[in-house]
Amino acid sequence: MKITKIEKKKRLYLLELDDSEKLYITEDTIVRFMLSKGMEITEQELKEIQNYAQFSYGKNLALYYLSFKQRTSKEVKDYLTQHDIQPETISQVLDNLKKDNWINDRKYANSFIQSNLLTGDKGAFVLKQKLTQKGISSTIIEEELSQFDFTELTDKVAEKLLKKYQGKLPRKALQDKILQALINKGFSHNQAKIACQHLEFEEDEERQQELLYKEIDKQYRKYSKKYEGYDLKQRLTQALARKGFDYSDITSALREYL
Repeated sequence: MKITKIEKKKRLYLLELDDSEKLYITEDTIVRFMLSKGMEITEQELKEIQNYAQFSYGKNLALYYLSFKQRTSKEVKDYLTQHDIQPETISQVLDNLKKDNWINDRKYANSFIQSNLLTGDKGAFVLKQKLTQKGISSTIIEEELSQFDFTELTDKVAEKLLKKYQGKLPRKALQDKILQALINKGFSHNQAKIACQHLEFEEDEERQQELLYKEIDKQYRKYSKKYEGYDLKQRLTQALARKGFDYSDITSALREYL
């Protein structure tokens, strides 16, 4: 069969044969097979051209996707699947890009963790979750995480949380709030506990008293409708203790309040 036409379209070339068959190919395909108008090709050669054109198109798509930022194997695979590239071709493209170091999941994981340590606020557990979602193997994630120390980041995030909640909560509630917030961000309980021990809490007795009496007012409005006397005092004491106020401060304040 003979090539009757090679016409450039937007990103591809239209190749027509004398048996009315048409196919879209990449510029790489034309160069690789030295295709030209009037050239005779066999059925086997046509099949090779079609296969390479699909591979070349898939690779070009992947490189375009990678040009914006670093990606994982799974991200590139999902992108090519969305563009209707065949699974067999996707495997070939991924193997080729990994060989040329365009895709490197270990390097991606390392950069991701380093970036978080510099500008982020997440601990190892959350990072592992995020990297797993991106298709990186747990072995690579664990090995890369083990190379980093999260102590400095944990302290920095704890300090930021202290500034956010200081003066808004009683001392114990403030400690509990920071501890839980650190755990929610992916730091281990032990890391969070040590970071809290490093914090310098302001001892503003006047502010603590203000918070206590404000909470007593709130809880009194809630419980005085149903309880009185000893029962009311017990309910208030329990509610205030749950809020993180010191028992001796509660007892003293209620003595004056009731």
